[in-house]
Amino acid sequence: MSAFDDPLLDRRAAVLALSGAALTLLAATPAKPVAWSQTVTTSPIGAHVIGNPAAKVRLVEYFSYTCHVCADFAKASSLPLKAQYVDRGLILFEYRNLVRDPVDMTAALLARCGGPKAFAGNHQAIFAAFPTFMAKVTKATDAQKTNWFEGTTGERARKIATDTGLAALMRARGYTQAQLDAALDSEVAQAELTGMTNIGRGADRIGGTPSFFINGQGAEVTAWPALKSKLDLALKAS
Repeated sequence: MSAFDDPLLDRRAAVLALSGAALTLLAATPAKPVAWSQTVTTSPIGAHVIGNPAAKVRLVEYFSYTCHVCADFAKASSLPLKAQYVDRGLILFEYRNLVRDPVDMTAALLARCGGPKAFAGNHQAIFAAFPTFMAKVTKATDAQKTNWFEGTTGERARKIATDTGLAALMRARGYTQAQLDAALDSEVAQAELTGMTNIGRGADRIGGTPSFFINGQGAEVTAWPALKSKLDLALKAS
């Protein structure tokens, strides 16, 4: 029997052929698209920036955690904005706080627990709990509210977080009390949030929340359907 008739060689050739075909198939399989919502950075003023840095459309939102219109926007926009625009790399989204009151400051500080990557999840969870924690703010006694204005910013925030249930909300998300205290006591975060608010009220002349800028131009809308229309026009023009 010649080498050309060797069944072992035939089997080896078949294995090599199959391996080559498998490698060709793998090479032809398209790479999984990048989910740009996983790309999170912070701007020089401390705002969270999510999405493709090379996106042709940049969306900026000024928001407050004690604003019911902001809560409505977050509820309506979170899924379509992420799936249709941010994840596809079409839009770079910058979240800017416009702090209106001590409860808002408390929520804004807690949203920063876990670092930039955790921000979007914390942000949505806080807004999802808006009716619950704001009901507790409304029902707070005069003694409680007076107590909210006593002590350092961190001490005030801890009392507010406890009385409104925001601390319990964040603990349910897996954060320890030590992590919450560190976030509430952060003088860097406090200064960034105050500075961001001053920029909004001063340089950007924000009169209310939510306020949006698309590529630096005021959008003059507050609801998701109207903003979506403006984003589509901006993308078409880009």
